[in-house]
Amino acid sequence: METLDIRKVWVILNPVAGKGWAVKQYPVIERFFKEKGQDFEIYQTKEPGDGLKFVQECPFDARDAVVAAGGDGTSNEVVNGLLTHKTPLARLPLFGLLPIGRGNDFSSSVGISEKPLEALETLLHGRERPLDAGLVKGGFFPDGRYFVNGIGIGFDTKVGFDAANMRHIHGAFAYTLGAVYNVARFEASPILEIHYGDKQVTLPAIIVSIMNGRRMGGSFFMGPSAELDDGLFDLCLLRHPHSRRRLLYLVLQYFKGTQVTKEEATVGRAAEFHLKALEGGMAAHCDGETVCYEGKDLTITCVPHALRLIGLPDEEP
Repeated sequence: METLDIRKVWVILNPVAGKGWAVKQYPVIERFFKEKGQDFEIYQTKEPGDGLKFVQECPFDARDAVVAAGGDGTSNEVVNGLLTHKTPLARLPLFGLLPIGRGNDFSSSVGISEKPLEALETLLHGRERPLDAGLVKGGFFPDGRYFVNGIGIGFDTKVGFDAANMRHIHGAFAYTLGAVYNVARFEASPILEIHYGDKQVTLPAIIVSIMNGRRMGGSFFMGPSAELDDGLFDLCLLRHPHSRRRLLYLVLQYFKGTQVTKEEATVGRAAEFHLKALEGGMAAHCDGETVCYEGKDLTITCVPHALRLIGLPDEEP
């Protein structure tokens, strides 16, 4: 099995990811790289945003690998640190994933195992592949926030807010329970005007997904056909349904990715999207990072092949 030619591995470990399970993997990571004779450093983040700042200021080499050890939030911080690095880099280091958090949606699209030792082996024996990134401007990020998995607007964002507030329930079940709560609420949807490519739609939108990856919320396939390196994002927009029962039916389709075939769905692909709330406001997130609670304008742009991702070896599917 071939080994990637990596000078040094920088592991950005979120110790509270996975409700504390991530920090228990510290000795596993340390032992693995020592046994492989691989130069490495493990940095444990101290608070939200700390990983982003560390990556921004780290003296990387193009032959290095920077690994997000945690969940989707940790990946988002590492990506934003790499793409806003304070020293201009002629070539970014490799970007790797060690999915040991509560939400590992992006790594599932890449196919990275949630078993730590298997994921660590992929870091050394995987293959380099291009990875698109997205940039969303608006809300709390007027200058932009990068993402790699996707943008959620409306229902699924509110589900995420509810799931995050559940102290004793985690993972996919927390998102499922949050979905049940929001079906019961059946709140009015904002009227959105969305421009993408040469198209425009205006309608009451209950769920808007703009995806680079395929999954969000642990079990919901928001972008079932999305590709990580095609220079385009997949849109699935659902018109507000006529009843709670119909909403529940539509939400259940996300477990299979079949919502894209329903009459309430508008689907498409584009490299840029502009969304404007004509009535009401948008609750939005990118990779689980809150973008806005009642936003009025968002612009989302694809940055093709922005990152060098460590994916599965060639012989694996």
